[in-house]
Order: sequence, then C-alpha cells, then structure tokens
Amino acid sequence: MTQPPPANPTDVDLCVDIAKEAGKATLSWFNRRSYSIEQKTDGSPVTAADLAIETLIRERLAEAYPLDSVLGEEHPESTGSTDREWIIDPIDGTRAFIKGVPLFANLIALVDSHGPSIGVINLPALNETIWAGRGLGARFNGTPCRVNNHAGLTNAFVCTSGFSYWPDIPFQALLGSGIRLRTWGDAYGYALVATGRAEAMIDPEAFAWDLAPIATIIGEAGGTFTNFNGASGTNTWRCGSAIASNGVVHNDLLSLLT
Repeated sequence: MTQPPPANPTDVDLCVDIAKEAGKATLSWFNRRSYSIEQKTDGSPVTAADLAIETLIRERLAEAYPLDSVLGEEHPESTGSTDREWIIDPIDGTRAFIKGVPLFANLIALVDSHGPSIGVINLPALNETIWAGRGLGARFNGTPCRVNNHAGLTNAFVCTSGFSYWPDIPFQALLGSGIRLRTWGDAYGYALVATGRAEAMIDPEAFAWDLAPIATIIGEAGGTFTNFNGASGTNTWRCGSAIASNGVVHNDLLSLLT
C-alpha cells in the first residue's frame, strides 16, 4: 500500500504559529471574564471570544492559503479551489472556558486528498502545545512525544468529556473493568494520551472540528484512533465519535464498548 506523502513542514510551523497567536488572544478573553454569551440552536453556548478567535484564525489562514477551504465551528464553511481543507475549533471546551476552568484549547487541522495531514492542540492556559504532521511525528512543546505502553485495563487512565451522553451498557462495562475513569475531557484528554499521561480518551459524541486534529496527532504519536465502534480510516474524524488510545489497550476497550 502506497504511503501518503508527508505534511509540508512549513505548513506545520505556520499552523502552530497561528494556534499560539490564537491562544494568546483567547487568554486575554479568559482573563477578562466579561463577554457576551449566547445559545446556539443545539443548546450549546457560544461566546464573543469563540467568534473573535475563529475570525482571527480564518484571517491568518486566508492570508497564507487563500485558495483552501475552511470549516469552522462558529462561522459558515468557505469553499476553496484546492483539495485542502482547514478545520477550526476556536475554543474547544467553551463551557469550561466560561466557568474559568483552564483546560480549553485552540484546535486547527489540515485535511487533504490523502486524509488528515496536520493537527494542533494548543492549551494556552497550561502553556502546552501538542502538534503533528503526517509522516513527521508528534511534538509536545517542541519535543518529540509518544503514547505510553501501559498494557491491560487495570489502572489504565481513561478520559471522557462527560457521562450524560454515554450509552448505559458500555458505561457500566467500563466502570467494572478496573480502569481509572477521569473527566479530563475535550481536547485535553487527547493531549494526555498523545503525551503518554493517559492511556485512552473516549468521546461517544463529537463533532468534526473536535476530532480532525486528533486523527493526525494520535497516529503520529504511535497510538490508535477509531470511532466508538472501532472503525478507522481517513474519514474517521467525521464519524461523530472517537476512541484514542496508546494502541495497547484499544482492543480491550472495544471489547467492552461494542
């Protein structure tokens, strides 16, 4: 099977720079703690900060890649003329952001005709940035990073964003499996897996902009990324659910969930 070409290192560097610039702006909003909050049609909150940060990221991408498409959580999709699409979640973890919890992230990804190519998780309040380019490996604040090699579910740290949307039977199976279940959710949970600080992150429900960067990061960090039912492929990030793991415990988790 032919391997897809590696990501362009220049694109990776620029993506990281844009994410960090967005992070600085996000922190300014976070520290201000005074901004408008509205409800979207799905009931989730959107703040003035979400809108402003996505606008900033889109402007930077348009300056560098005016012909590429852009899909973001808060603004309408823009269709370009290339086979490349940038995926943006300006503030992943908006509810945490509103509450003053410092685990929110700026997410940027690039997908091309070969699938996910670049992924960045920027956690500005923690001063942590995890990124990866296809074929280039994963990095944590500039240092190469990998998943850990913990085997078996006993004492494995498994993260999730919350419990209310879990199917009851898989959730009960997890509770009885010997894992250490933690709600270090949203992109932070995936960052922990990619850097070896947790064994798995599970999202029974997620959007494309939540998962697009994760597909590249987890794979390049040596882990396994599938949907909730164990399916994998170049479009897994569009499937609406995800399991990211160190790879060693992946089948054990799937046996509980499916």
